[in-house]
Amino acid sequence: MREPTLRKLGAAVAISTLATFPVACSNSQTSSDSSGKAADQVSFAEQWVKAADSGMSAAFGTLANAGNQPVTLVAAASPAAGRVEIHEVVADASGQKSMRPKAGGLTIPAHGAATLAPGADHLMFLELKQPLRAGAETPITLTFSDGSTKSVTAPVRDQN
Repeated sequence: MREPTLRKLGAAVAISTLATFPVACSNSQTSSDSSGKAADQVSFAEQWVKAADSGMSAAFGTLANAGNQPVTLVAAASPAAGRVEIHEVVADASGQKSMRPKAGGLTIPAHGAATLAPGADHLMFLELKQPLRAGAETPITLTFSDGSTKSVTAPVRDQN
């Protein structure tokens, strides 16, 4: 009687192991992106916002993606501004540079980074609600294409 019981136990263990095996093997994500949310994969380093008295300002820094898939930043918001847009700077045929909203957002490559810098991609703060003074801090909420969000704080500083 002991041998059939061991066979049943062995079969049960084998079936339960096989049942979980496809799930474990089909997930190509590493532990760094186990949540599946873009916001959990992205960090914002060396972020800062340009000091301004009124009108407009901009936020800069480095967005790094630790995940195995590209991530797209599609929106940003801050209580310091009426609106925040993702902008790019482009040159026309004559070399004249202009700033415009970045169509489709900003893609951060898998295991890569996207830099926000003066004269390049940046977060444009429009309709400032109050002066942004050097030494203060400003909250920014980043929204990704999957709907996930990340809240960060950026120091305000003079552009030098």
